[in-house]
Amino acid sequence: MIVNGNTSAEWQYVRMTSNHYNSAAIEDPTSAAIRCFEDPTRKQSSIASVAAGSTVGFKSSNIIGHPGPVLWYLAKVPSGQSASSWKGDGNVWFKFQEKGATTDATGVHFETGMTKLTAKIPQSLSSGEYLVRVEHIALHKPGNPQHYVACGQLKVTGGSGSAQPSALVAFPGAYRKSDPGLAFNMYGSPQIIYTPRPPVFKG
Repeated sequence: MIVNGNTSAEWQYVRMTSNHYNSAAIEDPTSAAIRCFEDPTRKQSSIASVAAGSTVGFKSSNIIGHPGPVLWYLAKVPSGQSASSWKGDGNVWFKFQEKGATTDATGVHFETGMTKLTAKIPQSLSSGEYLVRVEHIALHKPGNPQHYVACGQLKVTGGSGSAQPSALVAFPGAYRKSDPGLAFNMYGSPQIIYTPRPPVFKG
């Protein structure tokens, strides 16, 4: 994780994923792995302190080479629980940033070749502990989207507390393979604008 401009040690603030040894994707969006892709034998990670309104990031050990969107979600940890152990279950996740596609006469285009992904924590959040979930959905195989997911653990400070996130979703539960954003054929004709769901929270 990239926090306050510094890249942490591996898995210091990120829950170690089940694909850390083989870079495999999740192909069933209804599986329990879709939440954080956690390795069940992982050691407990620490919690990074970040200011609301600041930028956080994830650094990948491999180049993100497949075309597809990058989506960012947050879930606030309930009072009395800790980001280091909370499961993040239920309708608690809201999307706060996404990077979709551009469309022109030559087709649909997604940025590829990245090793770092960054997002800005909304200033309007209430302070407290959160799970932050980053997801890349590879769409190079129409009808068989591949999900690459990781979750970090944050303590957000200095938030204004005015945010009331809506469009809360659960993982699993948020996606079906028939969803337009997953069943999307980037090689089809005519091309249409790609819009992943759910909507982005405007805090």
